[in-house]
Amino acid sequence: MAKPMTKSQLVTALAEKTESDKKTAGASLDALIQIITEEVSNGGAVTLPGVGKIYCRERPERMVRNPATGEQIKKEADKVVKMTIAKALKDSVNG
Repeated sequence: MAKPMTKSQLVTALAEKTESDKKTAGASLDALIQIITEEVSNGGAVTLPGVGKIYCRERPERMVRNPATGEQIKKEADKVVKMTIAKALKDSVNG
């Protein structure tokens, strides 16, 4: 498996694709991350066309096991961020 792309590599690639400088590309990426974070934190969802949908899902209270002791403990309800990958991206990876 290849190493994941770092933020600086992503900014460089974005600057090349948009034919802009790295500062503008970095600011655009930061703004996009901030918008997604705010929307998902407030219970909404964000669809990135061709990539997927990012959303927040609530998990109910449940019983879990401590792997070290085997003790059953109650875990409070919480929220998790999920992402559903778009079919177009899946097809391009597999095809």
